[in-house]
Amino acid sequence: MAGIVRKNFDAADETRPFEEGKGKLDLITTDRGPVGRAVFEPGWQWSQHVKPIAGTDSCMAAHAGYVVSGRMKVVMDDGTEGEVGPGDFASIEPGHDAWVLGDEPCVMLDWVGFGDYAKR
Repeated sequence: MAGIVRKNFDAADETRPFEEGKGKLDLITTDRGPVGRAVFEPGWQWSQHVKPIAGTDSCMAAHAGYVVSGRMKVVMDDGTEGEVGPGDFASIEPGHDAWVLGDEPCVMLDWVGFGDYAKR
């Protein structure tokens, strides 16, 4: 293993587009697992733009990530809800829906849940 590994999301190992052009996931692979940067465009909602890809009733990925920009609302299957925005760290358990708030893309980095996210 090299002492320093440098990768750039603009030259991602894999890119997965969301339905209807409402954003994308850029994924880089590391020896510690995948890391993802998702760009969720205004109007994006998991239940509309990823559910058809995932084939589950709600998002079953756990997330541990950082919000770079934009805002998102998350609603758990049990009705618990919250919002995340720039500078926030978020830990989100499986079983949720989420959508972009406002007219700015929501950009998030995730170290846990994007390995199989939106994988066709």
